[in-house]
Amino acid sequence: MRIEDFVDCLQSEFYTGVPDSLLKPLCNYLMDVYGIDAKHHVIAANEGNCTAMAAGYHLATGKIPVVYMQNSGQGNAVNPIASLLHEKVYAIPCIFVVGWRGEPGVHDEPQHCFQGEITLKLLEDMDIAYMVISKETTRDELVGQMNEYRHLLSKGKCVAFVVRKGALSFDKKMEYSNSYSLLREEVMEMIVEEAKDDPIISTTGKASRELYEIRDRRNQSHQYDFLTVGSMGHSSSIALEVAVQKPETKVWCVDGDGAALMHMGAMAVIGSEKPSNLIHICINNQAHETVGGLPTVAADIDFSEIAKACGYLKTYCVSDKESLLKALKRAKREQCLTFIEVRCGIGAREDLGRPKTTARENKELFMEYMRSLS
Repeated sequence: MRIEDFVDCLQSEFYTGVPDSLLKPLCNYLMDVYGIDAKHHVIAANEGNCTAMAAGYHLATGKIPVVYMQNSGQGNAVNPIASLLHEKVYAIPCIFVVGWRGEPGVHDEPQHCFQGEITLKLLEDMDIAYMVISKETTRDELVGQMNEYRHLLSKGKCVAFVVRKGALSFDKKMEYSNSYSLLREEVMEMIVEEAKDDPIISTTGKASRELYEIRDRRNQSHQYDFLTVGSMGHSSSIALEVAVQKPETKVWCVDGDGAALMHMGAMAVIGSEKPSNLIHICINNQAHETVGGLPTVAADIDFSEIAKACGYLKTYCVSDKESLLKALKRAKREQCLTFIEVRCGIGAREDLGRPKTTARENKELFMEYMRSLS
C-alpha cells in the first residue's frame, strides 16, 4: 500500500513515535512532510513517552493522535495505555501503528521472535482492536476498517494497525546525515583495542554487529562481549551490575544515543552507585541508524554534561580519533566511573553481517568468562 493512501485514511494531524524498519515508509513520509515539528510530528525517547504526548495532544485539541512503534516497544507503552488511555481511566482515544517484527513464520532476528508471537495477544489483552496490514491490503479495505474504528474512537477506545514486512511503500528516498566524519565502526575498533580482555556490554543494533565482526577480523574470542541484541536502552543497567559484581575487572559499556535517551534514568542510578570500574561510552550519531537513520534529539543535548550531573566522576565529549584515544586510555588507567560521549557520523558498511551464534550461546560463553574472573 502506498504510504500516502495509508496516511490519508488515518486522517490525523499529529504523529509521534519511535522509528522502526518496517515502518520506514511512514517515518520517511512524516519527515518529508513535517520534519520534526512539535505540533505535527515528534520522534520520542520511548514508546511510553510518545503515548503520553498523544494523550496531551488529545486533551488540548479533542482530535485523534497516531502513535507509531516497533512491536518491541509495546512493553514501554503498556503502562500509559492501561493506566492513562484506557476507557476505565480517562478514555483517551489513540490510533497505534505497530511494526510486526518476528511475525510467526517470517524469519527474523532472535530478539524479535517471542515479541512477534505475543504482539497480537498484547493488543487483545489491552482491549485494543486491530487490523493487520499486508501487501495485499487495499485502500477500500482500510477505509472500511477506519469507518468502524471511528465509532470505537468516539467512545474513548484505542485501535491499532499491525504492519507486516513490506506492507507499506514510499517512493521518495530520504537521506540523513550530520557534520561528523568519525564512524561508529572506527570507534568500536578503538574501544576493542583499549579494552583488551576486559568485558564489553554493547547495545542493540549495528554497534553489536560491528563488535562481533571486529572480533572475527582480529581472530579474538567472543567470550569478552555481551551483545544486547534486544532490550533497547538497558545495556548500561546490565553493565552496572556486572561491574558491581566484578569489582576487580574493568567493564566497558557501549551505548547509542537512541538507546541512552530511551531509558536515561539508568544514568542517574549508575551515577548514584559510582562503580569505579565502569566505563560508559555513548556513541552519538544523532540518529536511529539501525532502523533507517531518522534523527534523535541528541544533536541538541550534551550527554557528557548530563552524566556529570548524574554523578559520573569523569566525563568526556570527543569527535575525533586523537581525542577519543586519549579519553579511552585515561578511562582504562583511572579507577573512577567514567562517561565518554563520542560524536560521530551516520553510516555503516553495506556488507555488515550479523552474529553467527545464537543469543543463548553468546550468554553462555560470556558467563563462562565471567566465572574465570575474580
